[in-house]
Amino acid sequence: MIGWYVHHHGWGHLTRMQAIRPHLDDEVTVFSSLPAPGDLGDDTAWVRLPADADPVVTADGAVRAAHELGDVTAGGALHWAPVGHPGHQTRLAMIADWIARHPVSAFVVDVSVEVTAFVRLLGVPTVVFAQPGDRSDRPHRLGHALADRIVAPWPEGMFDASELSDHRARVRHVGGISRHDGRSRHTADDAARRALFLSRTLDESRLEQTIDLLTARGWEVETAGARDDDRVADVWPLLCRAKVVISAAGLNGVADLATAGARAVVLPQDRPFGEQEHTARVLQAAGLASTAPAGSSPAQVVELVERAAVSPPDWSGWGVTGAAARAARGIQEVAS
Repeated sequence: MIGWYVHHHGWGHLTRMQAIRPHLDDEVTVFSSLPAPGDLGDDTAWVRLPADADPVVTADGAVRAAHELGDVTAGGALHWAPVGHPGHQTRLAMIADWIARHPVSAFVVDVSVEVTAFVRLLGVPTVVFAQPGDRSDRPHRLGHALADRIVAPWPEGMFDASELSDHRARVRHVGGISRHDGRSRHTADDAARRALFLSRTLDESRLEQTIDLLTARGWEVETAGARDDDRVADVWPLLCRAKVVISAAGLNGVADLATAGARAVVLPQDRPFGEQEHTARVLQAAGLASTAPAGSSPAQVVELVERAAVSPPDWSGWGVTGAAARAARGIQEVAS
């Protein structure tokens, strides 16, 4: 039996689990603060964890933010371990109780140094996912040192990940993991000027201005996850028919671009450790996408869309074909 921690920031960690899960034969129990998706499938259970960052009512009746209860980093050794926070304590207790009652062969952590350390202290082998950006801080070094396997969801040599150099024997570079790998791709009408805004890239005002400018230039514009109310269950048809996709620089979104062979404009969002900025620099250097800061003006974004439209990239080096299966094999190496 395999445990799997899914971080609640965004949807990328969840979609990565969903891409890999069909390639695992073991029963899987997922732990997350996110609500359970509706399509878990057989042999997959979901345990909803309480939040660990919401305000707490203290004994004196005051409402305090989690970081006001004490040093949440334990002197810089951890990223987030709020002192005396009921939600934090309960979520770890739920994981410990499940491990105590089941024959757990491995625990996948995507991503949390604290869960990695906690599970390993309970005697369970761990598999962790690496992330781009500067991960040389003490907590990340601890998480990598404790992991039995480190899955890097990018092609080997594509990123400068020097913090993994001491753990080469345990690192598995699997390529970009996309939930759409293996799906039939319908080639877009090359004459059609369709642009797709995929995920949050621009604030509402600049998004509308950019759409207006594109429309004035003859572009047909679609959105998926770019607004509060436009989340799409299956973006694959939209990806395939778009001439240019405007996306953030999360690894899952980039893997989807690669799977679709998309011409892309990538606007990295502000994330901890410079994760998306790092990815955008790699994409730009490899000639895979036009990139610009998230604060770019609507006119600048439109110019990038026009440029991307005449520059088809070669995504073959991103390694998306079979990446989820390779990640599953890395997990099975530990779980077997």
